[in-house]
Amino acid sequence: MTKTFIIAEAGVNHNGRLDLALQLCDAAKAAGADAVKFQTWVTEKIISPDTQKADYQKANTGAAQSQYEMLKALELGYGEFEQIKRYCDSIGITFLSTGDNPEDIDFLLGLGMPLVKIGSGDISNIPLLRHIGACGKPVILSTGMADMEMVKLAYRTLQEAGAREITVLHCTTNYPCPPEEVNLKAMLTIGRELGCPVGYSDHTLGSEVPVAAVALGATVIEKHLTLDARMDGPDHAASMEPAPFGEMCREIRAIEKALGSGVKEPNESEKKICGVVLKRIVAARPIAKGEILSADNLAVKRAPEGPAASSWDQVIGTTAGKDYKQDEAIQL
Repeated sequence: MTKTFIIAEAGVNHNGRLDLALQLCDAAKAAGADAVKFQTWVTEKIISPDTQKADYQKANTGAAQSQYEMLKALELGYGEFEQIKRYCDSIGITFLSTGDNPEDIDFLLGLGMPLVKIGSGDISNIPLLRHIGACGKPVILSTGMADMEMVKLAYRTLQEAGAREITVLHCTTNYPCPPEEVNLKAMLTIGRELGCPVGYSDHTLGSEVPVAAVALGATVIEKHLTLDARMDGPDHAASMEPAPFGEMCREIRAIEKALGSGVKEPNESEKKICGVVLKRIVAARPIAKGEILSADNLAVKRAPEGPAASSWDQVIGTTAGKDYKQDEAIQL
């Protein structure tokens, strides 16, 4: 059984508060996630002051602030991320954070982060991709807003820079994303085109789509987690609260078990009932010794003994070696 790596995307749902960030770590751990992920940036280095909010950000937080002002209010400093990392270690959950520039990446890897998660917004950021590839760490790449050629370019850039373990996540950058915009089969296209492990970064409401992604072969699932979907902030409304997040994790683990090995064979519980349920060849009526066995004097029934019904063609046309009573098992 292959275990899906489940990432609880805390993102900016801490609202710029360390105490909420730590509570999100607790919630992710309790829900059954493998990792909790944040976002690390220095606002002045990633956005121009006059950049406006995206439509979904305006819908969730209003249009009064610029995107710069919103991000500045949500920013956590390096010292706070050091505390978050130590806390994650203490409770036994993997700490991840998406860095927005090389300095952020170096800082996060210096904390002992085991892999680099690249957000969709940086899929075309060639300098950052090269820096990440050169770090030599496993990479998870989100692909929202990208077509296949852009995905291939990002993947190739990472590889050429030195990245060797790359998992690519299909993603639709819309918060929340309606099911008709998911295009989940694109995840399969990515895997086929690149020959790499794939996963899914989910922005839909509910657990149906990420669970379906696991059934289709996703090795990584990323889903936004919030303490309360009614809180103010750009991502809370499209995020999952702890209780349903935990249920999603349980559903994913159940699907992992259900997928099995892929080898078509009876399992142990089936073997115990084969003798009762699978049918055998018996005499349809009394048969005299020397009589030719045919469809006229044979029947297929559930019976404790006799040749398997799959032996029908081998039995037909042979000669009865003894007298048979009705329903008696035929002997080969």
